[in-house]
Amino acid sequence: MTTETTGTADNATLFGPDAHFSTFFDDPRWALAIIRATVLEAAHPQVGAALADNSTFVTHPWRRLRNTFLSMRRMFGADPAEREREAARLNRLHSRMSGSDARGRAYDAMDRATRAWVVATLFESAVTMCRLSGQPLERDTMEQMYAEFRAYLAALDGDAAELPEDLNDFWRYFDRVVENELENTEAARIILYRLFDHLPAPALLDGAPTLWAAGRAVVGPLLGAITVASLPEAYRRRAGLPEMPGAATLMQGAYLAAGLTRFLPAGWINAESIIEALSLSPDSDDPRARTVAALRARMKRASALLRLLTPLGGEADSAPAPPRGTQENRRPAEEFFRRVLDQTGDGHLDWPDLAAMARELSTRLDLDEPEETRLYDAFAAWWRELQAALDTDGDGRVSAEEYATAVPSLAGPALIRVAEVLFDATDKDGNGSIDAEEYRTLFRTAFHRDLTTADGAYGKSAFVGDFLSFMAGRRAGTPYDPLFADA
Repeated sequence: MTTETTGTADNATLFGPDAHFSTFFDDPRWALAIIRATVLEAAHPQVGAALADNSTFVTHPWRRLRNTFLSMRRMFGADPAEREREAARLNRLHSRMSGSDARGRAYDAMDRATRAWVVATLFESAVTMCRLSGQPLERDTMEQMYAEFRAYLAALDGDAAELPEDLNDFWRYFDRVVENELENTEAARIILYRLFDHLPAPALLDGAPTLWAAGRAVVGPLLGAITVASLPEAYRRRAGLPEMPGAATLMQGAYLAAGLTRFLPAGWINAESIIEALSLSPDSDDPRARTVAALRARMKRASALLRLLTPLGGEADSAPAPPRGTQENRRPAEEFFRRVLDQTGDGHLDWPDLAAMARELSTRLDLDEPEETRLYDAFAAWWRELQAALDTDGDGRVSAEEYATAVPSLAGPALIRVAEVLFDATDKDGNGSIDAEEYRTLFRTAFHRDLTTADGAYGKSAFVGDFLSFMAGRRAGTPYDPLFADA
């Protein structure tokens, strides 16, 4: 392959519906391949350190999945303006992620070679999934798809120079990184052995913990075994990953079974609809929420039946939430810390947790650079305020104990500023109030809320008060739960 993908190639074939990669969005095999690619990404020391310090993939995996899927949709879509906007957003996001790992090695999410490796894992895993499912790609198709991924990297970095131009050279590059650079990182171990075992239920199954726990107990270990068996042998040997007896046969069968879905009628599987259904709150005024609510009710009945038929322990299926405003509707401090503040799931509150909140709000609102910067600056000021008030042992972070014992309220001036910046970003017409449509835009998935004012408007003081009530008063059952607290 000799076509350079930084400008001379035909973008009509590299992006949009004509691209080979676009056919994978609704392919069930891609679910297996993306897990494999994520492990290979996390095994890179720089990526692994960035994930461990900044990512919410452990505590909020469904949210992370949704955001990643939507981002790739935009990047591989046909609209060059949307692709440029999404690339700029990703670059701003990555520019805020740098630091050092447990061994003191520096990492930077904007490192070009590291970003090239992330793209390489996606391409190689796509090729591997086709091979393992008995549908290996032809040479011309593989070269075309490689050009698409290089164009994706070029859209982010300005060029694709960090990936070899020739496909034959790519395979030598990939083998070299696997054999010489990948490690058994903490992030890779979490994905393989912790994430599946502790995967929180999506919104659709949130009311049926017994059913979810039963399914997870079976599927989790299988997914881990399948993923390990599909990894390059050189990495398995280097990382000392044990392979279960029969795992290779299980892995082959899983990919072959997923590949059989190609015989289904076109349009029967729509990944975007599935992801939205999993994450859609039943209280939403989105028309699809009725279907979600009906499915959720059936899941709860099935979960209750399972509890009667099996000795499986665990939490009881959730009861209806108490009315808003009651004492019982106040979330305990420990639960609030775990579900809302500790976004990265490391047991402490520090800047990456608040940065994750700012990142999620910026993503949902699709903020431009100036508004996004204002929001990050407001959250940074709030972190300084929290650190000064709560970090009693001076270790640069706030523990759950420090939070629970020392804070009567989090509603300081900096948090009020966060709410005001969020209000200004939502008030698109600048009239000083938010109407129902603007409020739905704020949450993107149309989380339901009854507007309390007579004219249907939502003023700044009411907006700020509700935001502070959630963030400081720890009130459960608000529209912010699906945004910050749900998986």
